[in-house]
Amino acid sequence: MFNSTTNKPTVLKIAVVAAFVAALAVSPLAVAQEHEHGSDVAASKEVTGEVVDMMCYVDHNAVGEKHGQSCGAKCIKSGGPVGVVSEGKAYLVVGEHKPINDQLAEYCGKNVTVKGKLAERGGIAMIENAEIVKK
Repeated sequence: MFNSTTNKPTVLKIAVVAAFVAALAVSPLAVAQEHEHGSDVAASKEVTGEVVDMMCYVDHNAVGEKHGQSCGAKCIKSGGPVGVVSEGKAYLVVGEHKPINDQLAEYCGKNVTVKGKLAERGGIAMIENAEIVKK
């Protein structure tokens, strides 16, 4: 009635179980990585526009090279939010989980092209993981 053979695990059975357990252990890490960083390839965007100090731009529409090279550049260098205005739309611009102010301050009031991942929420558009495109 019962099988009289011994139930010794074979090497193949052990390998299959070990691979399955390893896959289960690693899969949450892959999902978490995808959730945190998303798919950068599909959301990549290039934006060309004027670099602005977002505080002055939002408060009193301060644009142009005169403002950019005096007040704007100082505000950006001191850590104020930096953005790019393109075709009437403002984008907050950040580097890879850190400000990109040092690189963009010298361009305040001038046109530049930045490339990065586009994210939008609550009416705010942001280019993250941004880099300046040299043309």
